[in-house]
Amino acid sequence: MKLTDFVVRKAIIPNLKAASKEDVIREMVAGLKNTGTIKAEDEEAVVAAILKREELGSTGIGNGVAVPHTKHPAAEELVATVAISRDGVDFSSLDGEDVFILFLLVSPPDRPGDHLRGLENISRHLRSQDFCNFLKQSTTEKDIWDLLSEADISDGEES
Repeated sequence: MKLTDFVVRKAIIPNLKAASKEDVIREMVAGLKNTGTIKAEDEEAVVAAILKREELGSTGIGNGVAVPHTKHPAAEELVATVAISRDGVDFSSLDGEDVFILFLLVSPPDRPGDHLRGLENISRHLRSQDFCNFLKQSTTEKDIWDLLSEADISDGEES
């Protein structure tokens, strides 16, 4: 499974406007809605499901990164978006630091394997300081997409 298999290119947000955890999640889910990946009538339910997941424990994993996610029937397949915050967002991260890089995932409840593979793939790349630095420096959707594509290539023939 490659990043470009499930990240929705047109939903990428290179310059996140939101400044709070809830607003970030809303802006990212709206990006998926605006691409038609999630239906408008499901938008609030998906936001609520992600916020409920955040109550269990922050998905701010440290090192300026958060990976909010949920399983929800609004998703027909694993979908994700990427957002970059220039100013940083308080995400109640494990290390107490602000978040600058966010990957948001939504997957169908009946496909837990896809959900886990997506999270694992993202987490593996986010462990690379170079990958994170290049993401933070990306200023356009194309820059971010190109970086994701390069990361997929460096993974080799993984599926």
